[in-house]
Amino acid sequence: MSLISAAQRDALANWLAHERGVKNASDNTIEAYSNDVAGFLSFLAAHHGGAEGLGPLLRIAPSDMRSWMANERARGTGARSLARRLSAVKTFFRWLAEREGFDPTTVLSTRAPRTQRPLPRPLTEDAAKAVIDTVGTLPREGWVGTRDVAIVTLLYGCGLRISEALGLTGADAPLPDALRIVGKGGKERIVPVIPAARQAVADYVKECPYDLGPQEPLFRGARGGGVNARVISKAMETTRMQLGLPSSATPHALRHSFATHLLNAGGDLRAIQELLGHAALSTTQVYTGVDNARLLDVYSAAHPRAKRG
Repeated sequence: MSLISAAQRDALANWLAHERGVKNASDNTIEAYSNDVAGFLSFLAAHHGGAEGLGPLLRIAPSDMRSWMANERARGTGARSLARRLSAVKTFFRWLAEREGFDPTTVLSTRAPRTQRPLPRPLTEDAAKAVIDTVGTLPREGWVGTRDVAIVTLLYGCGLRISEALGLTGADAPLPDALRIVGKGGKERIVPVIPAARQAVADYVKECPYDLGPQEPLFRGARGGGVNARVISKAMETTRMQLGLPSSATPHALRHSFATHLLNAGGDLRAIQELLGHAALSTTQVYTGVDNARLLDVYSAAHPRAKRG
């Protein structure tokens, strides 16, 4: 952030503190916001010939926004990444405008590049079951395998994000019939816990060699600290290679599978939205696209006229 003036650095720091304290933004979100907005401010400083105070931000022109977006594209930034960065910049300017009393329309009216949201790539029901059956057989200490089975069962059986599963504490064990989960943006939801998930966690708790205090992480690493999400990703990577599954078979794919399999079984879209903790129904509706894509594949493969001109 060497090109950014002290006033701009202070504004950025204050905004990030606001997002963390008031909006309850996650560490990952704060890091992404910091990088995206700092990159924008650095570009403006270079574009204007050197570091400046807040003044240029209050007088930003459409040409500045066009130049920044063109520069990002020239650097190889894809449409989805550029849209995310623009969203961070808009959020920052909305906050700064309220604080400094200027009109942020130039920034807020900048159009994001068009992107097509990729469809989730869930596992089949048989593949999801195979992952749960296999992840515990990897060559490690026995209790570690039992831990990983418990975690992936929660991802698939309850639709948890990996951060939500790893955020459980000793106070959550034994698992109740329903968990209160605090997800993205501090949004709370109640998630039913299927018997298989309760049993998997109970098996892990029984074998775990560490004292699972109520304020301590429920899932422990080999040295006793909390489990890093990368550890579970690595276990999934090894498991999918053994099973011959595609690279899309990640921990998050188990959450996708949870939603898709519920929808395929006739689950209500609004109910699935609540179970996943999505703020907007449009986010959940992407799973209807998965189901439609599957139906089209079946149609193309089986209908007698599907391949005719």
